[in-house]
Amino acid sequence: MASEFKDDYEYVPAQKIDIKDLPPLDPETSKIMKQEFGTGSKLTIFYYIFILSIPILNWYAPEFFFSRLWGGMTYSWFFTSIVAMALAFGIAYIHTYLYEKRLKQYASENSTDSQERRNVN
Repeated sequence: MASEFKDDYEYVPAQKIDIKDLPPLDPETSKIMKQEFGTGSKLTIFYYIFILSIPILNWYAPEFFFSRLWGGMTYSWFFTSIVAMALAFGIAYIHTYLYEKRLKQYASENSTDSQERRNVN
């Protein structure tokens, strides 16, 4: 399959890369990655707490969580499926919003820096 594209592209055979051979990240990229990891970790912990609280609530409040909400749907099922899915979409929106906000912040900082460099004569 790789031989099909040999004429169009410079073929580079696949090989393993040792992590020690990679150059270190620049400070800006490292800062962005740390902030993204922190945001993702906090949102993940929040979601896990919600998901893991449902069996606990089922154990301690079965009369409420196993009562009927609509037809055959119980509150437990409603929280596990409908609310959890809405929460997943909300978390994805929050993460994307914060990422784009950081991206705009770094873009404006970099454009200010480049303009200052141009004006210094």
